[in-house]
Amino acid sequence: MVLAAVAAIVGPHVHLPGAGGGGGAGADGKPGGTALARVTRVVDGDTVKVLIAGQRRTVRYIGMDTPEDVKPGVGVRCWSRRAARQNAALVAGRTVTLRFDANPRDRYGRLLAYVYRRPDGLFVNAELVRRGDARARPFPDNTAHRALFARLAGDARSQGTGLWRRCGPGGVDAFPE
Repeated sequence: MVLAAVAAIVGPHVHLPGAGGGGGAGADGKPGGTALARVTRVVDGDTVKVLIAGQRRTVRYIGMDTPEDVKPGVGVRCWSRRAARQNAALVAGRTVTLRFDANPRDRYGRLLAYVYRRPDGLFVNAELVRRGDARARPFPDNTAHRALFARLAGDARSQGTGLWRRCGPGGVDAFPE
């Protein structure tokens, strides 16, 4: 809650004080823990491959969702490639701090995390929502920044930013890219 309040008053990018720290949970993640990781590949707008303590892991960003373009059986959605490019511009090849919430894994075995770029502490999940590259999407049990994501998505939508401008009121499924 305190972090969300602090984030509400920051400038054009979303940074949270103290978010640049690392260590803690290791490659398997622990509820409430952290891990330092190197992004080795950007899969799409909300998923990356990382190296944590010598182990390769897939990380799905918590609290937000970008349009699909790599999901089997799903065609390329409006803004999906743009969201992936934006995510790559923020984290590709960089060191990040992963912060885990109450549930550190999804049903596919991926780590679920809030991702903070090092050394500047940029809150990547929130930045993608703020820019209109992602929608807020609540994750059961992982709600630490739910209000922040909802506010940022509402602002992006009302300002017609990113996918909200290009993909129209029908959402990201309304237009192919």
